[in-house]
Amino acid sequence: MTEHSLWRFSRALHRAINDRHFEDIEALIDEDVEWAIYGPIDMFPFLGARQGKAAVLRVIRQLADNFRVRRFERESIMLGVDSASSMLRYSLTALDSDKPISLRVAQFVQFRADRLISLRVLVDTFDLVEQALGRAIHLPKITSVG
Repeated sequence: MTEHSLWRFSRALHRAINDRHFEDIEALIDEDVEWAIYGPIDMFPFLGARQGKAAVLRVIRQLADNFRVRRFERESIMLGVDSASSMLRYSLTALDSDKPISLRVAQFVQFRADRLISLRVLVDTFDLVEQALGRAIHLPKITSVG
């Protein structure tokens, strides 16, 4: 049995972010890749949707310029032949402040011929924004009418 494309992609992505070795990840991304990380793009401009390999590689370089992956754990994972979905918990370090950041994401990926063709990531943005601001966000209390 051959190794699932997700494992190669995951290793290469973390190596690109932490060690700035982009060659392995470049080889695993399709020219026409669709990439979207849903989150607060006003605070984190590297989030959002991108189309094409060059745009995705720019995002990965921006991630490497801003964060270091200290730890991650897969809470759950489902593998298909050319797809995967997973719930992940990341421990990052913001490079500009040396501040720890913890976040939870849901990731959905698709591959064709061992290359990434689609990535969708949903970030637990409320917790991320509180950590970035360094304070709790207090929302108005919602009451039921009746």
